[in-house]
Amino acid sequence: MFDEKVLWKERLSKRTKELSSYLRYIFNGHIVIVLVFLLGTAAFYYQQWLTTVPEQFPAAWIMAIVLASILTYSPIFTFLSEADRIFLLPLENRLNGFFQRAKVVSFFLHAYLLIMGLAVFMPMYARVNEGDFQAFLPFLLAILVMKVFNLLIRWQVQYYVEKNIHLIDSLIRFAVNTVFLFFLFSNEGLLFLLPEVFLLVLLLLFYRKSTSKKGLKWEFLIEQEERRMSSFYRFANMFTDVPNLRDRVKRRQWLDWVFRKLAFKQENSFHYLYIRTFLRAGDYFGLFVRLTLIGAGGIYLLSFGYGQVLLMLLFMYLTGFQLLPLWNHHQNKLWVNLYPIEAGEKGRAFKKILANLLYVQAILLSIVVLLNGELLLSIISFVAGMTFSYFFAHMYAPKKLSL
Repeated sequence: MFDEKVLWKERLSKRTKELSSYLRYIFNGHIVIVLVFLLGTAAFYYQQWLTTVPEQFPAAWIMAIVLASILTYSPIFTFLSEADRIFLLPLENRLNGFFQRAKVVSFFLHAYLLIMGLAVFMPMYARVNEGDFQAFLPFLLAILVMKVFNLLIRWQVQYYVEKNIHLIDSLIRFAVNTVFLFFLFSNEGLLFLLPEVFLLVLLLLFYRKSTSKKGLKWEFLIEQEERRMSSFYRFANMFTDVPNLRDRVKRRQWLDWVFRKLAFKQENSFHYLYIRTFLRAGDYFGLFVRLTLIGAGGIYLLSFGYGQVLLMLLFMYLTGFQLLPLWNHHQNKLWVNLYPIEAGEKGRAFKKILANLLYVQAILLSIVVLLNGELLLSIISFVAGMTFSYFFAHMYAPKKLSL
């Protein structure tokens, strides 16, 4: 006898255990220390910046646009898998309770993001509105009500296969959410808020009527769930091996010139493999670019001189640490072990590529320090970055990976 409650408990328990096991590796001692440092630094400079904010600052618009993005982005976590399109499809009419629970869990996950986002912006709101924090709870309740409507509308839109309908729906809801939040944070009163709520109610009723005779789009729901989990697996793979990770390859033809710089020799086989893997497989290249850009922005905005050097080394450590999984990227491929090459060449190739990537990042971040007008500090940053890159690639990484 099929029981959707039992199925829900099994899926939720399985997913919770899986996420918890990977989160233990992600939030290890090193990452926690780095996160505490980054959050403390960001909070300090955020507080310093607030002292310079004028009362005419458009806080309401900024809060409305950012939080409207979180409101509009409303995926429903269904915990479906590939096999469900075969085994659960005939039971679709008996899964209403399953999907209702999915909506409730999704609401609480999104509510957490909204609470964190509103908490970050409230000091800015209080600064512009003469230190008033009492509006936090009313704001939160109003936002959560809007989140309920956004989730329900998003669920109905998933009955459509046309991508343009999904896009139009997101744009409409984003516009409505932005206007609602702007009036909310501008303290305009209930009369200005009710029309936006009414529009979402009409939109929900319209979609329910239009999709009343449509069936669930199982392929779409499963694809969305797998895409979200793949993103998490790629992130977790930076810290530990993830067997469930499906490797994705991007062509990036505009980077072919990098391969032509490498001499066509047998001893360069692993150099070629690791460079190609870094540029095309997984998300190594994107991670390198993102961390470099974030680090550059942080360094440029940081006013404390030697703090720039420390922040630079911190981001270089984050980059190097999260590039370590590149070493095991091909560990399950037998053909890599068939290369007629000396056994130690693989380790030497990895250390060289890791060092060169960190050298490039050190140069780029040192240039950012120079753009701040600190020539001596830029030279110190360059020397410190180069030294760190060598020790990380040739001493820390071999010990960490047992090369």
